[in-house]
Amino acid sequence: MLQLKKPLAFIDLETTGVNLGTDRIVEIAIVKILTDGSRSVKRKLINPGMPIPKGASDVHGITDEMVKDAPAFKQVAQELKQMLDGCDLGGYNSNRFDIPLLMEEFLRAQV
Repeated sequence: MLQLKKPLAFIDLETTGVNLGTDRIVEIAIVKILTDGSRSVKRKLINPGMPIPKGASDVHGITDEMVKDAPAFKQVAQELKQMLDGCDLGGYNSNRFDIPLLMEEFLRAQV
């Protein structure tokens, strides 16, 4: 059994593209494993405040129509920060893309 000293949060982002400076999150999924082995899961669609390019929609299946009534990142930033606070982070390709893009979104939201 995995012995965790602090919670471990796996994150996965779907985005408008792959540019860390200009692209935005359209969906975030977090699986958080607590030190007692229990887990919580959060998945949120995010309105990126910009059109989702067809090429990106072709990859992840998320369209402008699907996010038109979703909250902006700034509206959910505090909730996401609280879920991730004190956690080690993990995910596929997360150090090169997901975590840096998530940090950019938090900076833009001033969180």
